[in-house]
Amino acid sequence: MTAGHDTTPINEGNGHDGADDCVLPFSVEALDVRGRVVRLGPSVDTILRRHGYPDAVARLLGEAAALTVLLGSSLKFEGRFQLQTKTDGPVGMIVVDFEAPDRLRATARFEAEAIAALGTGPHKAAELIGQGHLAMTIDQGSAASRYQGVVALEGQSLEEAAHQYFRQSEQIPTQVRLAVAEAFEDGQSRWRAGGLLVQFLPQSIDRARLADLPPGDIPEGRVHLDENGTQEDDAWVEARALVGTVEDHELVDPAVSSERLLYRLFHERGVRVFEAQAVHEQCRCSRERVMCMIRSFSPEERREMVADDGRVVITCEFCSRRYDLDPAEVEAEVGGTPKQ
Repeated sequence: MTAGHDTTPINEGNGHDGADDCVLPFSVEALDVRGRVVRLGPSVDTILRRHGYPDAVARLLGEAAALTVLLGSSLKFEGRFQLQTKTDGPVGMIVVDFEAPDRLRATARFEAEAIAALGTGPHKAAELIGQGHLAMTIDQGSAASRYQGVVALEGQSLEEAAHQYFRQSEQIPTQVRLAVAEAFEDGQSRWRAGGLLVQFLPQSIDRARLADLPPGDIPEGRVHLDENGTQEDDAWVEARALVGTVEDHELVDPAVSSERLLYRLFHERGVRVFEAQAVHEQCRCSRERVMCMIRSFSPEERREMVADDGRVVITCEFCSRRYDLDPAEVEAEVGGTPKQ
């Protein structure tokens, strides 16, 4: 959890302006929980409209973008957090990059005919994703500092996959909520996405390990058990129950700011927010990165990349930017052939 030392308490009279394309970290000390709320407006709308994704694909990619920002914004260093799915469903691949501290890009590959065959929504994630895996990668710039967690996708939603990831990789009690909507603002339709992440991070080591203890002789009904049959801390049970009351529209409605949502959930326990962090839609592609990619191909493969018009054209899957290259210049830079 990344957060500054200075916090601001939320009360009924403050903190209701909110902002789009923003991550707001918070803490509820009485419940030993911390978390983040993300609101994506113009950034996710740009990503989804650039490619003209079908509605079902746009909603799934919007959820993936919100989840990636929730997780990637916790990085305490300049690095990259990537979420990627690879499955046998109509949406065969999703890739979302969050480059700390604030840059977001995302793309999806899908089978248009398979999506059309599903008809009008809403569609469950299982229909779109199918079977496969979800990988979450933290990359600090070197192979030695690269970490990856993998979750099997077997029909669960992205929310459920995130919960599974934290159970098996981080072992931190975590609750995630995601939502995407197409809203009409100023007479125009715009995509919005939102997310809430709450984690139980008690100061007491004994409380942190409570879930490892069996319920013993406590009468049934007097102790909360998690899905593994072990005891849960009462504070976490309360926090999780509060998060369970969040409705989708509250995560995406421009009139319900992150501060207002947190006040509604936790005002009786006292909630404090840290400094908000902006999020921007920005691709990482560049001519230098394209040339580096081309360098990985053999001379024969590079010759096959030359189109009928005698040019090498590379289109970025994320931002759709086209790189129109002269094959002679490409060879001079990556193949070692001197320019004429």
